[in-house]
Amino acid sequence: MDNLLALYTNFLWVMAAIAVVVFVALHFFEAGYGYLFDRRYGPPVPNKVGWVVMESPVFVAMTVLWALSDRQWEMAPLALFAMFQLHYFQRSFVFPLLMRGRSKMPLGIVAMGFVFNTLNALMQGGWIFYLSPEGYYADWFSRPFIYIGAVVFFAGMFINWQADYIIRHLRKEGDTRHYIPRGGMFRYVSSANYFGELVEWTGFAIASWSWAGAVFVLWTFANLAPRSASLYKRYEREFGEEFTSLKRKRIIPFIY
Repeated sequence: MDNLLALYTNFLWVMAAIAVVVFVALHFFEAGYGYLFDRRYGPPVPNKVGWVVMESPVFVAMTVLWALSDRQWEMAPLALFAMFQLHYFQRSFVFPLLMRGRSKMPLGIVAMGFVFNTLNALMQGGWIFYLSPEGYYADWFSRPFIYIGAVVFFAGMFINWQADYIIRHLRKEGDTRHYIPRGGMFRYVSSANYFGELVEWTGFAIASWSWAGAVFVLWTFANLAPRSASLYKRYEREFGEEFTSLKRKRIIPFIY
């Protein structure tokens, strides 16, 4: 068990180091999907297919890790599992069905997302169901972590879903123009959907009180903060003063 825990700890360090590299790299190479679509990342695949293939592995892998664990019916791990899976069920199977239009996503982005999501399931599920010390979550509901974390998590989920709804309804059927998102947290940041996701996983990290959760927050910021900066620049170029006069930040209200 000690050897496995040491291996897992090294795995977390490696994942954290890669997140830092990704953060730096994405300031030079835009993640080419969505509004920033770029064919250099591989042949295009339908957005709906890409999202399912990219996001569903974490849902499936986490389910397998839960089902094989001796802790599957312990209340705190079960609550964390339910929170995690709620997000990924929506992201893997509901979100793609709600998409409008016939946008494409590069295959390379799908592949990278597939790999990371699988590794993330091992990070989160590995700690919660297998490697957290015996009794670590036994009295979790008498501590503040799960309650504070859950409030933050569901607040982030609401922000994320609301922002996605606003983005989805920017255009009518057949319209291909771009528009500035407005309303919700878009009053404060240009990437409100990303802000919501960052808040979500910060809440999950608090609820699980784990280094695995903290590394996931680091990855979320490393991936989404540079992308929010790229989107901000794209909005500036396309809309000029109409956008800059809104005085929004990129991803964190009043800060960045």
